This record gives sequence, structure tokens and C-alpha cells, in this order.
Amino acid sequence: MCGIVGYIGKNNAKDVLIEGLKRLEYRGYDSAGIAIVNDQTKKKVSIVKAVGKVAALAEKSQKRALNGSVGIAHTRWATHGKPSVANAHPHSAGRITLVHNGIIENYQELKNILIKKKHIFTSETDSEVVAHLIEQECKKKNFEDAVYATLKQLKGAYALGIINSDEPGKLIAVRNSSPLVLGVGDGEYIFASDPSAIIQHTKDVIYLEDGEVVIATASGYTVKTLTQKIRHRNVQKLEWNDEQAQKEGYAHFMLKEIFEQPHAIADALRGRMEIGEGLARLGGLRSVTDELREIERIIIISCGTSYNAGLVGEYMLEEYAGIPTEVEYASEYRYRKPLIDKHTAVIAISQSGETADTLAAIREAKRKGALTLGIVNAVGSTIARDTDAGVYNHAGPEISVASTKSFTSQLSILVLLTVLLGRQRDMSFTMGKRILTEMKRIPRHIDTIAKQDKKIKKLAQKYKKYDDLFYLGRKYNYPIALEGALKIKEISYVHAEGYAAGEMKHGPIALIDKDLPSIIIAPKDSVYEKTVSGIEEIRARRGKVIVITTKGTKELEKIANDIIEIPKTLEMLMPLLTVVPLQLFAYHFGVARGLDVDQPRNLAKSVTVE
Repeated sequence: MCGIVGYIGKNNAKDVLIEGLKRLEYRGYDSAGIAIVNDQTKKKVSIVKAVGKVAALAEKSQKRALNGSVGIAHTRWATHGKPSVANAHPHSAGRITLVHNGIIENYQELKNILIKKKHIFTSETDSEVVAHLIEQECKKKNFEDAVYATLKQLKGAYALGIINSDEPGKLIAVRNSSPLVLGVGDGEYIFASDPSAIIQHTKDVIYLEDGEVVIATASGYTVKTLTQKIRHRNVQKLEWNDEQAQKEGYAHFMLKEIFEQPHAIADALRGRMEIGEGLARLGGLRSVTDELREIERIIIISCGTSYNAGLVGEYMLEEYAGIPTEVEYASEYRYRKPLIDKHTAVIAISQSGETADTLAAIREAKRKGALTLGIVNAVGSTIARDTDAGVYNHAGPEISVASTKSFTSQLSILVLLTVLLGRQRDMSFTMGKRILTEMKRIPRHIDTIAKQDKKIKKLAQKYKKYDDLFYLGRKYNYPIALEGALKIKEISYVHAEGYAAGEMKHGPIALIDKDLPSIIIAPKDSVYEKTVSGIEEIRARRGKVIVITTKGTKELEKIANDIIEIPKTLEMLMPLLTVVPLQLFAYHFGVARGLDVDQPRNLAKSVTVE
């Protein structure tokens, strides 16, 4: 949520910043703003802000003479104060202008002190307090020392980009529990909330760590700690390119990313399967191989779509690796009293690697002595760095707020992890080989499902008038029912419930009538007959039924209103296929209702506050 871009260099800052904000739109926001140090007057900072899309900000910016090579910009997702021009960033106090991601927990206390010192506030935000604090400290200190003095007073999570009209050739950036990346170019430096805003300028980046401060000028940069000690950081190379962050002819990023899943899964598997030996090789876990052999219990912590992936992983790890597994909402985990010992592995699953709740839960698990592992897509992210070991998805950038290819790549990693742990224990060579052989076929199977896109689009048109939907599944496909319902809620703002199909008769069936369609996942698996019984019960109550089932299941044609077929595969791998039609249905459902499916209201791609 929220997005920061900062630039100092030799080019027109406005163009760099506006383009950067456009690339951060997927994070979710309600207003945007830009501040440029004017090249002519030097000590004048021009600020433009707008409610709504970055396009509105760009249009307003065209009407102003924003000529300068130093500036900061921001997309805001409201936390303190409603969406408005006054509450939009950047915020100023005297000579200080800044942008802020995160939450300042003690802002009210600080604000009361500043009001007594005659500071006048123009917004409802916690962020403006920081600008006033720095301005106050600048009365008796230089710019850098004033920033450090301010940081000592702040409680909470923040990433900051700060400029000072008295020192127009300097830009200061700070990270504390909110992601920030420094792009190192040729005579130019770019700060951003993630690399998508940087990559068209440079592939050389430094992922800032908590408690790091960067002081940048056009001639260079310095990384320091909160105690002002210089820290030498190595530059890393981004693995993906600019083209990967573009739509490439698709109407929306979400549709593009659904169709990218065969490639994303192939990338997640590449170099990690020894099918002939029935073994999975996860290089990121090599350093903890011995510890993994001693694991007696697994706890998976995650949020949202990643939580649903973890639920599928629970079935896999218990059935095939023989390890008791629990899945916890990260947002609840550390507020309990988790029972952990040295034989417990805690696995964090996060697309961004920056999810605040998941990061806090991992740190709590480490304090209690657990082995911590990460499954993340963002190389160099905080969760990737803070866990003892981990595995990257290699799914490439996912721009749409609704996660699709990250979900299936997470499932792919969980399959490999199941084989790795299972083969350390009682899983046979034959079973390991069978799972990996079938896993290799999954990308091709998804291609087959994607060819039904037009059919699924027609179904979405057929059902778009309904404002309530049930999603039902059993065993491995119960989490997929949850994920299907989540996608509809995210994309179309329609009420949807994901349920274990066996639970319908224990209450929810009372809601079934002709105006409440059910989408039921019923492949030919170990619980197929029981799922079909549930379909019969719904149809007996005049409920409409869309069924996702294995190709060739003819008997369902008599009782289902509509059928979507998927190829056959192993039961444990079925979620990788059953989820795809649900993703496509959600996408077309949202489009049919005239909504912005890439940037759903109130949602953010990376949730970096608790």
C-alpha cells in the first residue's frame, strides 16, 4: 500500500517521478502528489497534489512549471484522514517536504507538543507530524542531524523521502519496517517502494534494511545507520526486465498474469526437480538440510491469498511428508501464545516479502527458537532476508492487486517442499517420481484450461447480475473454494462465501434458493461422490450450480447448470488446475460489471502496515 518515488540526478525529475508513480499504481491508493525543487530558484519547492488516479496528477502537473532534477512523489492509501488534496502527500513544514509510507504510532503525542510550539497543521495525517518535527529540529541543527534527531522520537513503521529547500541538492531516504529500494544509475539515484518504479532506469539496486538512512546527491550516495555510522552495501542486479511489467496487449494485468501461469510455474520448477531420482532440490534450503530432518511440526503463517496456498500445503505436507502442519493467519499469530520449540519450522508465505503482519509473526517465531523459512516472490525483500532460509517463486512481477500467478507458483513450491521433506522421511522413490512427473505436466494442463477463456467469459456474463455466490470444495479443493470466493470479493465487490462442501448441510444450505448460485469444485478424486451428493442437495432446493470437474465426467451434465472441465492429474496437484477457471471467472465477472479489476477499491498489493 502507498508508493514512494524519489529522484536526484541529471534528468527532469517530474517525468521520472510521474512514470514511477504509474508503475506503483497496482499497490493501491486514493490520491497522489509530487514535489520538485525548482532549478531556477533553487530554494523553492513546487508541490502538486490530486485525489484519484495518477493520470489526474499528471494532468495538473502539465499546467505547472515543474523544472528540476530533484524531487519526491507519492501515492497515498488512506490510514489517517479521508482521501483529499490536503491529506495527500507530499507534506511540508517550512523548508522541509517529505513523503511517508507506514504509520507513526505516537503522532498525536508529538503533534500536541508541536502545536504548543506554534506549529500549524493543514492535514489530518500522521505523516505531516514528521515534516514539522524535522523543521523544528532544523532550528538548532543541520539538515542531516535534524533528521536523525527526529527519527529517535518516532514510533511505528515508516519509509521516508525528504528534501530541504535550504539544501536543494540533497535527498534523504529512511527505512524502518516499510520497504524502500535505492536504484543506482549513471549520475542519478532513484528511491522507490519497489523495483517496478526503478527498472526502466537501472537494474542496479540496494534493498535498504530497517534502520538505514541514505543521503544522496547528484554525485553519489552514502548509507548510514541510525547512529550515523557509514554502512557499506553491495549493489544487486534485478532479475526481471522492464517488458515484464507491461501489459503486452492484454486488456488488464490480471488477465496477462493468469495466462502467464504456465511460464511462472515452469520457472518455479526449473532446476529443482530430479525426476529420475524422485527428488526435489531447493538450493535456498541447503543450509538447513540437517535441521529439516529433525522437524516434527510445521506452522505456516500468511495472509489473504497466501493463506489459502498455505491451507493446500497443509494437506500436502501431512499426507505425503507425514509432518503435522498448522496454518495461521499472520495477523493473529503473534497475539496468541504460540507453542514453539527447536523442532518446529515456521514457514512464511508472502508474494511481496514485505507483508507487515507476516514479518512480525516471523520475528516472533525466531525469538522463540523456531527454524524460520520463507516462500517469497520478491528477491531481496525483508522476509527473504529475515528468515533462516527460503525459496524464491521466480514468478516475475505481479502488477494486478489480485494475486494469481503468485498463488500457483506458491503451490508449486509447496509441492517441491513436500517431496523434499517426504523423501527425507517415508516417501518412496516411486511416489516422489510420480508427483514430480505429474508436476512437470501442470503448465501444459493450464494452457488447456486457458483455451476455455471465451466459454468462461460467457458464464461470467450469464451470472453477473447475482450479488451473492457460494464456492464449495472438499479436501484439497476446500482452500480453492476460499480462494475463488476471495477473488470475486476482491475484483467485483460481490458477497461470496467459500465453504467446505460437507459443511453446507450444517447451516448454510438454509440460504440456497434460485437467486444464490453455487460454484462447486468436484474433480474425480477421493471425495468425488460426497461432493456430488452436495450438488444434488443444492439442486433439490432450486439452486443454480456451476461445476468445475475432471474432463469426461458425464454424469454431472444431468445435475449441473454449467460445467467447466479440467484435465486429469494427481489429487494433490488438482488445486493448481481448479483455481484457474475461478481466476478467469472472477476476472470476467468484474469486467462485466464495469470495474477496474487491476486496482480494486480499498485494496493494496503490498500491505506494509498492521
